[in-house]
Amino acid sequence: MKEIKRPFFTVVMPAYGVEQYLEDAVESIRTQSFADWELVIVDDGSPDGTGRLADRLKKKDERIRVIHHLQNRGLSEARNTGIDAAKGRYIWFMDPDDRVDSDLLEKVYLSLKENPAHLVIFGHTEEYYDADGRLNYTHRILPEKKRFSTKGELRPYVIRLEQETIYGYAWNKMYSLDYIREKKLRFETVTLIEDIVFNIQYCMDIESMNILDITPYHYAKRMEGSLTTKFVPDYYELHERRIRMLYEQQQYWHTDTEETCAVLGSLYGRYILSALERNCDKRSGMKHKDRKAFCKSVFGSPLFRALIPKAQAQDSRALKIALRLMKSGNIASCLALGRAVHIIRSGMPMLYSKVKSER
Repeated sequence: MKEIKRPFFTVVMPAYGVEQYLEDAVESIRTQSFADWELVIVDDGSPDGTGRLADRLKKKDERIRVIHHLQNRGLSEARNTGIDAAKGRYIWFMDPDDRVDSDLLEKVYLSLKENPAHLVIFGHTEEYYDADGRLNYTHRILPEKKRFSTKGELRPYVIRLEQETIYGYAWNKMYSLDYIREKKLRFETVTLIEDIVFNIQYCMDIESMNILDITPYHYAKRMEGSLTTKFVPDYYELHERRIRMLYEQQQYWHTDTEETCAVLGSLYGRYILSALERNCDKRSGMKHKDRKAFCKSVFGSPLFRALIPKAQAQDSRALKIALRLMKSGNIASCLALGRAVHIIRSGMPMLYSKVKSER
């Protein structure tokens, strides 16, 4: 029997309620200079015209397939549907409201031909849009070009990727589909941290990785959603799990050095500060006594005691202050700092986001 030729790349694009943006995202794939790809759009039970638009776009290019979920099942399940349907050698999960430069797939392909790898990572440009859809400012995340061919080379570098806000996304990476299937990996149905949970599991035993010093991915951050209106009640618990999983990965690799713990402690401190700010939101339902009890609980946790005393902030003045207060156990001052950050975030959300992005 003749072997069916596999496309080199499968692009999986989960889509829910993105009728306004989907066509631009798809067009940025259709105009790629490298042509050996397939695009799998997973319409996740969209309430608008996203599914119908996806079907129309499919008619423009035979490399596009569309799968419809009859009900909304969430981002992780949509990605898992894409994994099951994929035929490519490498798989990439692109968001449906973003776009990419036309030479991205070509550059990734050339890097893999030169240095075959389990994983390819590239940089991105964060594009911040105001409530009227106007581009307010941009922020580039440009990684250093690296190639790793052994676990010994790769593992000590991963913590730097997390520090540079590169490790925690799925859309800036291309994964070996065969490796995902060999390890039976799936995206977990969880809020906010589904990408980092998947990446930690994927990277646990890989041996090779290419990092490209390019920023072809344009990541849209819109005021209409994530920056101002979204409230996640279990924000702290989710990010405490994120730090704990990263710490456990470093321990498994025997790379949990003082320097690594200093970085993880700084990241953990940032999430604690953010949680203190979010606890001041009316939607949290927390009173002063509840916020005080939260602080006492966090400060007494094993993870806090393991990492915060070693934490070292770099450039963020607010984080340096926060870490100093956390190390001293000054609950009243930590609560006051959380309140101050909340006032800034509520009154000047775009300024808050800009300062946060430039950490």
